[in-house]
Amino acid sequence: MSALRLTSSFRAATRSVAAARVARRTYADVADGALKLSLVLPHQAIYSASGVTQVNIPASTGDMGILANHVASIEALRPGVVEVIEEGGKVNKWFVSTGFATVHGNNSLTINAVEAYPLEQFSLEAVRAGLAEANKVIASSAPEAEKAEAKIELDVFEALQAALAK
Repeated sequence: MSALRLTSSFRAATRSVAAARVARRTYADVADGALKLSLVLPHQAIYSASGVTQVNIPASTGDMGILANHVASIEALRPGVVEVIEEGGKVNKWFVSTGFATVHGNNSLTINAVEAYPLEQFSLEAVRAGLAEANKVIASSAPEAEKAEAKIELDVFEALQAALAK
């Protein structure tokens, strides 16, 4: 096959792929309907609902709101608050340590978290005490492994403190 024929075949294939992309949904499309949400931990499902208006997640790239008809994606989660807004306006909040959120094309969202707890289970005083302890370990002459663990704790406690201060 000649190089010219290969080039024209490649161009035709590229045009058909580009046309297929144009027909796909984009971020600007209007949200219509409700989300089906599953919030799961490795050992149990902690929340499941089909009448969810919006879910706000602490994505590693920044906070993100997910509505119905959202573009399918997978987002890594950082420590922070998952906020679920149900159709009736009820708001549920969980603090997650890390995990992944998977937005499916069928208006469903699955959040797989390593750990998650209702935000109201935390006290600001306990969080501040944990922050102080983590900072003490980081500033000490502790082994590097302990300091690394304390840095992770520090990230989580800082995120918790910010969530509770709101």
